[in-house]
Amino acid sequence: MSLEGIIGGWKEVRSGLIDEAEQIPADKFLFQAAPNTRSVAQLLQHLIEAQKFLVGEVSRPDTNLLRQSFANQIKHYAPGVSDVKDKDGLLNLLRASMDEAETQLTAATDELKNTMKRFDGKEMTKLAFLSFAIAHEMYHRGQLTVYERLLDIEPALTRRFKKLFGEPQEAAAAPE
Repeated sequence: MSLEGIIGGWKEVRSGLIDEAEQIPADKFLFQAAPNTRSVAQLLQHLIEAQKFLVGEVSRPDTNLLRQSFANQIKHYAPGVSDVKDKDGLLNLLRASMDEAETQLTAATDELKNTMKRFDGKEMTKLAFLSFAIAHEMYHRGQLTVYERLLDIEPALTRRFKKLFGEPQEAAAAPE
């Protein structure tokens, strides 16, 4: 797949993630599905941080995902993301980080033809590795839809398909 195709696919995934996050009321961004799990806000912070880290590393000629601990990689590539906890701020960061990733990856087009080692030590092209980043985001988007269900919110994608196929949509949850 081409870089343009990968970026386009990632932007679709990000758009869907933002659609889901937009449905969650701002006062529910601290909601956790279970003890010791990420809140809605922490889940979105994690996705932004991971994107910045992964894009930053694959864009380098000396890519090394294990250069330092994950926490230190995040400090290097995504400083300040964990300070943003409010809904509007996180939605803005999700949009901005996707735009930044597109710019950074486009500038590194030639570098993305090179190989790198994944977290498990296997070697692959950097361009192919970006599919991991997209899959990672889809995984967490799925988690976000579980959070929505626990908050009695019908996921945006479910509503979109029901509308497309003429199925009845769930009534909106009553405000608390």
